[in-house]
Amino acid sequence: MSTKAFKQEKIEAMKEKFGKAKVAVVTEYRGLTVEEITKLRRSLQKEDGDYMVTKNTLAKVASKGTQFEVLADSLKGPVAIAFGFKDEVAPAKVVTKFIKEAKKGEIIGAALDGKFLDANEAKKLASLPSKDELYAKMLGSINSPATGIVGAINAVMSGLVRAMDQVAKKKSA
Repeated sequence: MSTKAFKQEKIEAMKEKFGKAKVAVVTEYRGLTVEEITKLRRSLQKEDGDYMVTKNTLAKVASKGTQFEVLADSLKGPVAIAFGFKDEVAPAKVVTKFIKEAKKGEIIGAALDGKFLDANEAKKLASLPSKDELYAKMLGSINSPATGIVGAINAVMSGLVRAMDQVAKKKSA
């Protein structure tokens, strides 16, 4: 396979990932071993994501015309991109946790909804709850008043039944 054909194949693979992704997190992978990169990739795949080490020029070409075009300026040096296809928060969480444990690599930036997030903003993204956690909290908030109302109605009904029982006992005595 010629070099040009190989590069075109890589660009097409990246275009496909950029097309499906909801978020992309750019990381520096300097100092990571192949085993560590593979471990990170597997962790991201469990969260419906992927991790791709790439040449910067190919990533810039592949991101043209997508919401991830804003990453172009952050593609300098040895970088890799963590993609999130289902959840916007999961890739940032996985990468942040991995960097903390491995004490290697760093987040350079991220792109979400066509906006560039610097390293600090990407780390803040990692601290947000996932969609599932947000849904659970929201349902809990919605359910809480209803549970309170049911408890209050039950308390009134129980009190009424106990009062009627006491009255019935006094009358029969």
